[in-house]
Amino acid sequence: MMRGKTVGLVLGLVAILSFATWAQDVWFDTYVAGDTAVWLFNNTTGVDVTGLLLEFDEEVTIVNKIEFGGAMVPMEGTTGTSFTFVGSLVSNGTLELDWQPATAVPTFAVWLSGESMAGKPYFTSIAKLGYLFGQGIVALREANPAALNAAFEQFFLDNAEYLAGLATSLGMDLQTSLMPIIMTAPAEGIENFFNTIVGMLGVTTLEGVLQGGIDFSALFAALGL
Repeated sequence: MMRGKTVGLVLGLVAILSFATWAQDVWFDTYVAGDTAVWLFNNTTGVDVTGLLLEFDEEVTIVNKIEFGGAMVPMEGTTGTSFTFVGSLVSNGTLELDWQPATAVPTFAVWLSGESMAGKPYFTSIAKLGYLFGQGIVALREANPAALNAAFEQFFLDNAEYLAGLATSLGMDLQTSLMPIIMTAPAEGIENFFNTIVGMLGVTTLEGVLQGGIDFSALFAALGL
């Protein structure tokens, strides 16, 4: 989990979702050298960045760090499961991180510019999607509630047939249940509602959510795609 002071830095959600396929902006290169993983995190955001949030699936020790176009320091030290790198890295610069064990892989990564997310996040879990979804909805609600309402109206139109069947199987009307939460709840409440619905559907993988029968394009266009 990210430390409390860094959670508020991630504002908005940018992901690519479609009716049957999903993709993420892959902005890193990876290889293994002996017992060490070597990852090159490339700043493809188009702007200078001031930080990188990084989470792993197991504890790692960062054994080497090289910046090409800046300087960044891990605030939590070099051993752990989550890191906040701060400093500066120019557009098209690269942060190389080498860690052990080589089997460890990131589960979440995102560049920061000031207190805002820069570029597209990389994530691998349903839980992180729910978190980012909550953060993104609240950010848009505060900035432009009319745009948020319009996006959800289009979302329900795009998925009318599918959501009607889903409402029957779940025993609840999603639009009636969802919109009061969307327009009033904190990010944590939206995240919890998302996780509840996913749990009721029995989906256990991120791919299962993103490759399902729901078209999220209207929502994520409104969130900055």
